[in-house]
Amino acid sequence: MAAATKSKKKDAKAAEPSGRNVALVALEKNLAEQKFDQRFELDAAEEGQACSMVWGTHRGVDTPRVFLLALPAGTWEKANADYVQQLSWTLSPTDLADDQFPKFGVVTDGEHEAIFDLEYPAHQIDRLPSLEEIGDYKRIKADPTRRWSLKMYDRLMNGFNAFHEQVYQTVKDRVNGKNDIIEEVAKLLFLESFRLHHNSKDLGFEHEGKKLQLEEVFTYEYVKKHGKKAVAEIQSAFDHFKGHPDYVVTDDAGNAQPIFDKNQHLRLEQVRNYETILELIQNLGPVEDNSGKQLKPQGRLSDIAGDVLGRAFDVFLRANFDSKGGLGIYLTPAPVKQAMLEIAFHDILEETPELLSARDAKGKPVFRYCDPACGTYGFGVVALGYLERALAQLAGKETGPDAAREKLFRDMGEHSFVGADSAPMMVTLARVNMALLGAAKAKIFYTQNSLSSDQLKPCSYDLICTNPPFGTPKFKKGQEKSREQYEEDMGKILVKFRSDMKEREGRGGGYTYEPTVAGLAMGASPNSKGVWNEVKPTSIDPAVLFLDRCLQLLKPGGRLLIILPDGVLCNSGDKYVREYIMGKKDSETGQFHGGKAIVKAVVSLPADTFKLSGTGAKTSILYLQKRHARDDDPTKFADEPQTDVFMAVADTLGYEVKNNVEDYSSGVSNDLAKITGAYVRGE
Repeated sequence: MAAATKSKKKDAKAAEPSGRNVALVALEKNLAEQKFDQRFELDAAEEGQACSMVWGTHRGVDTPRVFLLALPAGTWEKANADYVQQLSWTLSPTDLADDQFPKFGVVTDGEHEAIFDLEYPAHQIDRLPSLEEIGDYKRIKADPTRRWSLKMYDRLMNGFNAFHEQVYQTVKDRVNGKNDIIEEVAKLLFLESFRLHHNSKDLGFEHEGKKLQLEEVFTYEYVKKHGKKAVAEIQSAFDHFKGHPDYVVTDDAGNAQPIFDKNQHLRLEQVRNYETILELIQNLGPVEDNSGKQLKPQGRLSDIAGDVLGRAFDVFLRANFDSKGGLGIYLTPAPVKQAMLEIAFHDILEETPELLSARDAKGKPVFRYCDPACGTYGFGVVALGYLERALAQLAGKETGPDAAREKLFRDMGEHSFVGADSAPMMVTLARVNMALLGAAKAKIFYTQNSLSSDQLKPCSYDLICTNPPFGTPKFKKGQEKSREQYEEDMGKILVKFRSDMKEREGRGGGYTYEPTVAGLAMGASPNSKGVWNEVKPTSIDPAVLFLDRCLQLLKPGGRLLIILPDGVLCNSGDKYVREYIMGKKDSETGQFHGGKAIVKAVVSLPADTFKLSGTGAKTSILYLQKRHARDDDPTKFADEPQTDVFMAVADTLGYEVKNNVEDYSSGVSNDLAKITGAYVRGE
């Protein structure tokens, strides 16, 4: 994580010492006004030249470095891509990390100026990307409408928030609170997704004995013209399409799961609210390429880049959830999700890339991702974006031609993504979230309890990323019945968490523990003599059970990235949990034996990570890889060596929580971006 700052780092806005190259100083000041305000001075290669590197910070992350070169008069022929690229590398400090070497170059001689993209092959470009765009520059080059998508992100974010306030404060409607408004937005986004992703022959419905078409009535122009009549027709359309078979998925237990149940209806009735939200999501203006040239006269949500659209919906949800309603537990900050999925997909691409392109005997994609406590499926949305980029990196031999890769990605959207949650509203939002991205059949479903449900099958998933509920409930005086009910329910679950236990013969009772690939054991704990006994329902943190359950759900060799309270990782009373994961250490060889997983990384998160959720609980990301099974007995684990563990501490996430929202303008760093970079580089 070394940075090119050291003792020579200066603020480019500060007064400059006399004697510096005038053209370079002018260039630095110009870029400082564009917020590239950090500078590192470099030694010149030739007499008369002067050079430095500048960069800025956006959303807590340092931007790529920009190499600045001032040439003496009469040497402008050196302002070419190959020369500037070579100079930027030879003059940069040797201790820079790979991602800190300059990605762009700006050359001046006081009269002329040229700008270069220094990524191979180096070439001249028309302008330096802005501070907001420079980190996304590769995506902009690859996607001709990337800049338009980013403009739409700002439009949708501001519009969703304004609509939420409109319904909550001014044009009040038939909703009971802030979270109800979010659910109504999801229903309308569902209808828009249906309109965009289905043929016109599928869009017919009946209202008061008349045959109507969704694409005709579900527009802001139609609502403006027909008012309450249009609202009634749209409400009928929702009732008709909410059970469409394209939005019914089958869980692993074979149960059909519609996106909405039969009792859910569109509750909004105010015409103005329909006008506002439909104009927001439909009147996007012309689609433009990155140079501003018009490509289509009218854009649609389906024209917006998937990761941008998913991020807009996710941020809207996070900004407007009423955590007092108990929904704050689902709010995992974006930098945390990004870091976890970037690490996971980096390792998959490095170690098992064939997993992403493989199909089974029935032609279905082999790779499977799961979040058993999915909330609005925020991890899954990010995972979908990383999967798309990973398949692009595997283009060619592994995935076949572009058409085959695109079909593989669509098939994976239907078969590879699984999620479960015990809150019906969360499941609805999750399903809509994925439907907006073209993955309407992602297997996301309601379950009474992911810890015990047979809707999730052991040894079924290659990757699990999750932020499970943690903390044992505290019952006050007068809540005796609630406590008894909790103990009864948890007791039934804990029975299933002793499948790897065998009752001891003879006096004393208790159990012995024999680990299996598909087993569970955290319904018991060992005493000082190594005898395992049943744990009390109120003494076990649900996070420990989720950890055990996730390891059970993974295929041998599968990967788990899970957010856990720090106590599980460091309290002496939870030592048995850590030994359960890693095994016990052999004092002579230093190796660990008997565990279920290899610990790959532990990243400590800031204390305010879940401040929006109303908790200051200290947490960490734990990254595990389930051990492989033995060749001679696939029910038992192979005795694999524990490798070095990557460990890091994040103090800040690139924002401060102000007025119940994440404020990225405060200038604090996103330490997770630096940590992820260090992990990827193997530091």
